[in-house]
Amino acid sequence: MKFIVAIIKPFKLEEVREALGEIGVAGLTASEVKGFGRQKGQTEIYRGAEYTTNMLPKVKLELAVSDAMAPSVVETIQRVSSSESIGDGKIFVLDVESAVRIRTGETGDDAL
Repeated sequence: MKFIVAIIKPFKLEEVREALGEIGVAGLTASEVKGFGRQKGQTEIYRGAEYTTNMLPKVKLELAVSDAMAPSVVETIQRVSSSESIGDGKIFVLDVESAVRIRTGETGDDAL
């Protein structure tokens, strides 16, 4: 099993969620987060004063999938969330040692 963490631009969330549903992803967790990288930040105006923030709003997606499904999930997230500009995000793929569905006690791929 693989645990996939993707950091994407917020306006891409719904499009990515729909595309993942089309390839058979049964569920995911999305969190609003802030971060910075090569994009460096942005200048904003608040109550008439201009200020610079280096922490930009992003969405963090987390999902666990079978080993066989992981490459297509990564490709789908990358393809759909790309605007070919700095700040599109990152995708991390981690190995999952085990998973347990709390309600039924199922383990491994059956728990996904």
